[in-house]
This record gives sequence, C-alpha cells and structure tokens, in this order.
Amino acid sequence: MRLLSATLWLAAALWAQQPFVPADYVVPTEFRTAKFKLVPLSPAIVRQDYEAYMSSIEHLQKTFSGPNWPNKNITMDEAMKDMQNEESRFQKRASFAYGVLTLDGKKELGSVYFSPSKKAGYDAVVRMWVTKEMFDKGFEDELFREVKTWTGKAWPFQKVAYVGREIPRAEFAKLPDKK
Repeated sequence: MRLLSATLWLAAALWAQQPFVPADYVVPTEFRTAKFKLVPLSPAIVRQDYEAYMSSIEHLQKTFSGPNWPNKNITMDEAMKDMQNEESRFQKRASFAYGVLTLDGKKELGSVYFSPSKKAGYDAVVRMWVTKEMFDKGFEDELFREVKTWTGKAWPFQKVAYVGREIPRAEFAKLPDKK
C-alpha cells in the first residue's frame, strides 16, 4: 500500500512540474482583431473587468461559472486581489487569462482563459465568457472563432478542450483525469 501511495504521489508531483508551455515559448501579451483586442488580465484593467462581470451576474452564472461567481457582494478590493492573482499566474506561466477589450481599451467585452488540462487527451483548456450585452449581439460566436484560430496558429498546444463550446462542461468533467 505504501508503494502505491508513493507511486501516486510521485506521478502527481511530476505532473505538477510539467510546464504548461515550453520555456522558450513567448507568451502573447496582445491579440488584436479589427474589432477587439485581448490583453492579459492585470490590475491595469481591473475597473473594466469588474464593470463587465458585474453587469452580467445572472448571465455569467448561467453560462460560465455557476451560482457563486460573480455575485453582487464582490468588492473592488476583492476584484483587485483576483486580478493580482491572475497576473501572478500569467507571470509564472501557470495559466493565462485575457480581458477582451474594445480597441480603445475603455470597455471589457469578456474574458478568455488558457489553463492546463487535468483531463486525459487534452493538454490545454480554453474557456471564455462575454457580457450579456455582447452575448445578445452574437459576439460570443465571433470571439470563439477568432480565439480558436489564434490558438491554432500562435499557441504550442496539440489538443485543446474548448469547454462550454465544443465539449459541454458536464461531459468534460466526466472524462478521466491524467495519470
């Protein structure tokens, strides 16, 4: 039993040490289209991010996150801590979160998240949300197409799970974990 536990611990430790992206990969700090741009989530855009998700609480709880986030009790201080955490994960190359901004940077339309997959068969997970206003305008489909094309061209992933788009959240959750 101890040997099995030690083997499982070692496998988990080795998996945790695997880099999400290669050391020589230059992580994009901007992706721009004719209509919008993606920039890393950071304290520099905390106001835009906060306003975006607070404008769409019910929509995001139904389409992206579940009942706990966002909620009407989130303070600007909590939003700032979240942004600092996102920035830290980006700098450590552990995961990459982007705000989807208007070209002038004044308004956030949504967010895109790249994270390592814990599920077998996928090396990365890409999730995204857009505000209710932009969802109603059909922007989510446009954002998905642009991000999928960008991911295929600019990122080093072999197999990406677009959770909530190409694979339903519940189906993805049922997949076996990586060993």
